[in-house]
Amino acid sequence: MSKLLEIEHVRVSYEKKNIIADVNFSVEAGEFCALLGLNGSGKTTLLRAVCGLLKTDQGRITVAGRCLGPMNEYKRARLLSYIPQRSSEMNGATVLDVVLMGLNPHIKLLQAPSHKQKEQAVRLLQQAGLSGYENHDFDKISEGQKQLAIFTRALLQDAPVMLMDEPDSALDFVNRNIVLSRIKNAVHEKKKAGLITLHDPNFALAFCDRLLLLKSGNIACDIELKAASNEEIRQGLSLIYGRIDLLEHKGKRLMVAF
Repeated sequence: MSKLLEIEHVRVSYEKKNIIADVNFSVEAGEFCALLGLNGSGKTTLLRAVCGLLKTDQGRITVAGRCLGPMNEYKRARLLSYIPQRSSEMNGATVLDVVLMGLNPHIKLLQAPSHKQKEQAVRLLQQAGLSGYENHDFDKISEGQKQLAIFTRALLQDAPVMLMDEPDSALDFVNRNIVLSRIKNAVHEKKKAGLITLHDPNFALAFCDRLLLLKSGNIACDIELKAASNEEIRQGLSLIYGRIDLLEHKGKRLMVAF
């Protein structure tokens, strides 16, 4: 697999305080990677820096070998899609309108999407389980449906890197599994580089290929789940979460605290 996203010696500070200190890692095509850490560890800060929403103090961020530093927002959006924790209000926009926003990096200002592009958006909504919701008011559908629509927008945007900041945070158990499963499948099938922050490490264990454990602004541990033993995973997670145990049932791993 090829490296799609590369983070090299990135440092981010806020009000003269280091939040991210000399972070290095890469994410390959078809790899779904979780960024885990306690509140205040810098997960969202790092993700926002990769997106270009925060300025880095030093370091280099590249996608498919292209440095993001000098790029404007329009060019970045061709390389990076972003799914936030919660979607903002869309002031009466329909679900289809919101999904079609994923085309903004690919069409000219004020240019309308083509009939073919609209058909593609409708087809992606159907695949996401939102068939018949095209003309619904986005602000009035459920949080789970909103996140599926935002995920569909990211698919239509078709950037090689997908960045996600706890996209499951407002979802119930069922919708959380649905959304994360669809994201995982998209990353694997479309050979994208997926980087997601998650609050619950058990969902990272269930859906992701790799864990990056962030502590005090540094990557404390990098775990490839298929290659690592349960003991290696337990030791890595304990660096962040303290005294924990790792259980396995029917091939699924589960972290429990004690």
